[in-house]
Amino acid sequence: MANNKTASGPFPQFCYRWMIRRQRSLQRAYLQDLQLRPDDAYLSYYDVRLTKEDVDTLKNDWLTDNVIAFWEELLEREQLKHYPNSNIVLLRPSMSFMLIQTADPLSLKDALPDFSRTTHIFLPINDCRNVEIAEGGSHWSLLLVSVLDRIAFHYDSLYPHNTREAEVATHRLGKLLGKPLKFLDLPDSPQQDNSSDCGVFVCLQMRHLLMKRLLTAPSEQAVSMSLAGKDVDATSGRKEILKIIESFRREGEKRRS
Repeated sequence: MANNKTASGPFPQFCYRWMIRRQRSLQRAYLQDLQLRPDDAYLSYYDVRLTKEDVDTLKNDWLTDNVIAFWEELLEREQLKHYPNSNIVLLRPSMSFMLIQTADPLSLKDALPDFSRTTHIFLPINDCRNVEIAEGGSHWSLLLVSVLDRIAFHYDSLYPHNTREAEVATHRLGKLLGKPLKFLDLPDSPQQDNSSDCGVFVCLQMRHLLMKRLLTAPSEQAVSMSLAGKDVDATSGRKEILKIIESFRREGEKRRS
């Protein structure tokens, strides 16, 4: 009998009212999303502004510069902050593109981060060759430069699609650093099985290399930079990034309400 009284008491009524409020809140958010235009702001996260179009690419499309920039900002704010002595730079896609397109990289010195103490640099590489086209290109790959070892490791999920652009970036970054860099293409990098997951591969491989190879490996241990045999689940990666964005958006809505 005690259990029956509890079942009809105030707790279930509270749960019911909470569920109704929650359902209405979700319905309002859904209707608001339907009314958003592609260029409308969806989330502002520090220096990155994501639009509705940016977020929609996470569902099953080629990721935009902004999504990759968001991921880099997230890694800096949520992961790198725990390693204050690290000197690792996550260069934004726009800066990587600018580096590739500029014949004299020394002219970019004031626009780029100060690399004087940097040990490693991550660069998202885009195959766009037309500076007049915003969000141009059709493929992303990842370049990881070990300034200490003077080696640039290139991870291309459609190998060797972006080799030319990655080599140009390596050469120009070497001139900017004042030291030649050896370019190392890695043909055993994990390969995508469609035409749209390259940006997700860049994001997930960047995190893996940063967290598992550079930041947490014992300092006395030689670290392999090969990703041969590494499984990349792009579908789960898309869901994870989207879930993070939605979480930040809900937090923002709560603060404003």
